[in-house]
Amino acid sequence: MYNPYPTFNNPYAPQQYGAQGALTKTEVIRVNGRNGAETYQLPPNSSVLLLDTSAPIVWLKTTDGAGYPSLQPYGITPMKETNHMQSIEDRLTRLEEIVNAKSDSRSNKSEQSNVKDRERTATD
Repeated sequence: MYNPYPTFNNPYAPQQYGAQGALTKTEVIRVNGRNGAETYQLPPNSSVLLLDTSAPIVWLKTTDGAGYPSLQPYGITPMKETNHMQSIEDRLTRLEEIVNAKSDSRSNKSEQSNVKDRERTATD
């Protein structure tokens, strides 16, 4: 039986692992817009993610058993890395400020009530 997609030098064929289990080379496939994603060729029963160079989109292209493609866009945004330890330290510092402010306001209220009590007893 003739196989139109032989595994010899076919980058879309399932990769075979050697006896050592070494992985093969991988790469990011870039396309230019929807037209570039539509023209990217795939064998039947395949799928691939295509990074759009003209917009923050990743295209999921799949083919069915007859080789008919379908294309689904997904929006992407770059994530900003945050220093989690710095964030925790900032939150802890803020929490300490809030607790200290509450304890200061309580001590001020008790001092004020003591002064009022002394004033009342002095006038009585």
